[in-house]
Amino acid sequence: MARDVVVVGSVNADLIVQVERHPHPGETLLGHTSSVLPGGKGANQAVAAARLGAEVALVAAVGDDVNAGIALAGLRDAGVDLDHVTAVDAPTGLAVVTLADDAENTIVVVPGANASVSPRLVDAAADLIAGARVCVVQAEIPLATVAHVARVAAAGGTRLLLNVAPAAELPTETVRAADPLVVNEHEAAILLGRRDREPADAAAELAALGVRSVVVTLGAGGVVGIEDGEAWSLPARRVDALDTTGAGDAFVGALAAGIADGLPVRQAAALATRVAAASVTRLGAQPSYPWQGDDLP
Repeated sequence: MARDVVVVGSVNADLIVQVERHPHPGETLLGHTSSVLPGGKGANQAVAAARLGAEVALVAAVGDDVNAGIALAGLRDAGVDLDHVTAVDAPTGLAVVTLADDAENTIVVVPGANASVSPRLVDAAADLIAGARVCVVQAEIPLATVAHVARVAAAGGTRLLLNVAPAAELPTETVRAADPLVVNEHEAAILLGRRDREPADAAAELAALGVRSVVVTLGAGGVVGIEDGEAWSLPARRVDALDTTGAGDAFVGALAAGIADGLPVRQAAALATRVAAASVTRLGAQPSYPWQGDDLP
């Protein structure tokens, strides 16, 4: 069955600890609560797209451990096709999230099984990718695999949404394959090798590398982008934030769903800003993502 969106990426269990504030180096704090929830950039983006009604498949790896069940629960609930999720001899990826009362977080990721998402796994899913409208990949899996996904998507004639998160240096030909390339302002600076650019200028400079469309997310500052040489910007939706964990992934998943549905990048980004805004009003990543038909900010 052809899919609207195929995501190649990471799957984690998120250990979330809520604290009054983030600790200083060497300091011990008592937390309010703790919970373990499904996460990982690839899984988050797949769930965000699927909850909006897109037909989604995931290419990924998990361990043969208790965290695998936790990490896959949200994907199963959203109806994501998991036929290309492989169990490997390594622990399931783990993210340790410290969430402060001001809704800001710090995250440490232990890749675990995500390091086993190899070009071989991508080749096994080549027909799946070729049949999709959009293929999404992030940098929370080996960078050699990210580059290989770009080649496989190009060979299959599938549009590539490349989210360079976390920040990473990728070959220019991989970046050029993106349509769109999605980064935040810090990731844009690393790709460009300089930090003295305004976001709109960074988007234009990335487009000048030969990228057809670029989206730079600015958190509460909104979004700027460029598509086919035309620059645009969108404000962020104003909400009372509870937890910003996974908001960027909510944006990317919604953006992919919108593009797969035929929207231009700017219109898909307008939808994605609303989905991301909704996500920060609830705790966690995947559990906070809206479903198709829900009211959005």
